Amino acid sequence: MANTAQSKKRARQADARQDINKARRSRIRTFLRKVEEALASGNQDAAALALKNAQPELARGVSKGVMHKNTVSRKISRLASRVKALATPAA
Repeated sequence: MANTAQSKKRARQADARQDINKARRSRIRTFLRKVEEALASGNQDAAALALKNAQPELARGVSKGVMHKNTVSRKISRLASRVKALATPAA
């Protein structure tokens, strides 16, 4: 348990930051889910639009320290390739 005034304040700040990070992570997951749903529906235009909307949110997660940049880069790359694959018929 925090004893000094400084450690009590840091504990309060950590709790507040945890709530902010949780909300941001949840928001990112919502955007990713919208991309996944558009991909599942097979609508390439909707999937491309959902991915375009999700990219800034993912980048914001990186800049705020919620997600690692390589993780976000990998997710965007994989989603973009799946969206692109919808445009061409499966051979």
